Amino acid sequence: MPEPSKNSRTTASRTNAAASQRLKMRRELAAAATELFATKGYEATTVDEIAAAAGVARRTFFRHFRSKEEAIFPDHDETLVRAQAVLEAAPPHENPLDTVCRGIKEVMKMYASSPKGSVERYKLTREVPALREREIASVARYERLFTRYLLGHFDEAAHRDGDDDPLLAEVAASAVVTAHNHVLRRWLRGGGIGDVEGQLDHAFAIVRRTFGTGFGANRPSRPAPAETERSGEVLVTVTRTDTPLPEIMATIERALERT
Repeated sequence: MPEPSKNSRTTASRTNAAASQRLKMRRELAAAATELFATKGYEATTVDEIAAAAGVARRTFFRHFRSKEEAIFPDHDETLVRAQAVLEAAPPHENPLDTVCRGIKEVMKMYASSPKGSVERYKLTREVPALREREIASVARYERLFTRYLLGHFDEAAHRDGDDDPLLAEVAASAVVTAHNHVLRRWLRGGGIGDVEGQLDHAFAIVRRTFGTGFGANRPSRPAPAETERSGEVLVTVTRTDTPLPEIMATIERALERT
């Protein structure tokens, strides 16, 4: 494979630097907004004051945020992109629900990267209805992303009356988001202390036990959980990736007994 040209490497480097600078500016504006909201009050704080506290002009503020309530959520756009990248790079053998769980971990990492700031933001969203509505809108974007991903693993044209796959995809996506938000809120109420990713893994285990093996359960064309074929000294087993290991082993044992 040919090496990237010097010009392409330079362009990529400049693009990354610009993105990094943009995120840095957004975070500085967010920090200024959060402090002013906490000390002066949300209603009494103006965009001009936020910009001045961050050392920039009003027009710079509006290059990064459309409103002052949006200013305390600087990382959601980039986090949504990272979550989507996780979905797009998922290995073909991975259970779609496991992929979604990995995707939403990007959101938790965002909060966990700055516990103090996340706790302050949580307190503000509890007190200010406009900020709470903005937070709900942000959560809805993740839920739509994960629902589309799960639905993408089904053939929409094949859906029939009684086929619960679309319902299962939406409910499972909601369950993943709900589990994440439950753990996140508990962590934030506790001051942002503790192994939040470990708590999240425990919550996801509950979601997987409930939904993880149900996809495609009602499809008439679904193949048997495990099928075997023997050719000479070779035994071939075909199975779904979400088939429990004991079931696969039992199928293989039965096939060997027949030979």
